[in-house]
Amino acid sequence: MAKKVFIGLGIFLGVVALSVAGLVGWLTVTEYRPAGVEDIADAQDSGAARSLSAGDSLTILSQNTGYCGLGRDSDFFMDGGTGVKPAKDQINTNVAGIGEQIEAVSPDICFLQEVDSGSDRSYDADQRAYYYSTMRDGAKGPCYDAYALNYSCNFVPFPWPPIGRVHSGLQTISTFPVEKSQRIALPCPFSWPVSTANLKRCLLVSYVPLEDSDKELVLVNLHLEAYDDGEGKAAQTKMLMDFLTAEYEKGNYVIAGGDFNQTFPGALDAFPIKDADLWTPGVLENDILPDGWQFACDLSVPSCRLLNHPYDPDPDENQFYVIDGFILSPNVALDSVETLDLQFEYTDHNPVGIHVTLQAQP
Repeated sequence: MAKKVFIGLGIFLGVVALSVAGLVGWLTVTEYRPAGVEDIADAQDSGAARSLSAGDSLTILSQNTGYCGLGRDSDFFMDGGTGVKPAKDQINTNVAGIGEQIEAVSPDICFLQEVDSGSDRSYDADQRAYYYSTMRDGAKGPCYDAYALNYSCNFVPFPWPPIGRVHSGLQTISTFPVEKSQRIALPCPFSWPVSTANLKRCLLVSYVPLEDSDKELVLVNLHLEAYDDGEGKAAQTKMLMDFLTAEYEKGNYVIAGGDFNQTFPGALDAFPIKDADLWTPGVLENDILPDGWQFACDLSVPSCRLLNHPYDPDPDENQFYVIDGFILSPNVALDSVETLDLQFEYTDHNPVGIHVTLQAQP
């Protein structure tokens, strides 16, 4: 009898091992492997015709939408919670709510992160199309839209039940015409086989021509590494700064914004880490910026909350961070920056808006 049990157990374990090997092999063959630099071939343009010139002012809104699955009632398994996928009605409510927020602000340019375009976790909703139509049909009219995948996997096998298919990325929507947009790959800190089902981080770069000038406004939408040991964030931040300074040295205006997954200078004083055993962001230091460059963030309102439990109306029961904001080149003047305190109603990030002026060249 014991012999039959051992044989049966051996057969079972063999089947499991073959299944795991088969899954890893399939994920390896189908792994998303973007090139270092790719032109955005599927950009949408509804005829953005507003011109932009040196001396003009503009408003930019940035928000990590959390694939519309991480609203105030949600937690997340990677942050100490258990959740991944709320009910479809909740996803739809969050999509509509974020769209309303964008419409209310009516920015000239919108940077969005974690925008799903065909994922099991968001019931195959095309969130990109929804946000594009919201901007296109808004008060400022026609716009240009670019989208860059930074998470594309046919089957993410964790947790349980598994996440499944994910196609998600960065989206930049501009009411000014864009000459071109590119996806620029960032260093990936994960090795095989973890890399097969993990994010492939990138910069989404859009070039807006300036009227009566050979210079451009360079827009950089970003979402840097979250769940690494810190080396990935550091490598990605260095590559980001190298790119930004190279564009500025060409005489361009440069604005980078999004979710840095790193706290801005002074943010830890405003929102200290309460439990170091839970997720902790990296730290941005002022010394990464060359002379004249500046961070733009709002330290009076948290831009992100930890998803170890649903949002609690009592601020003391939540872990808050300021990890969303902007970097501005010396020729971009910051007029104002504000994080909208929306109590994390539709996503785990509050939107951050800036009003800036492109300084006229002497």
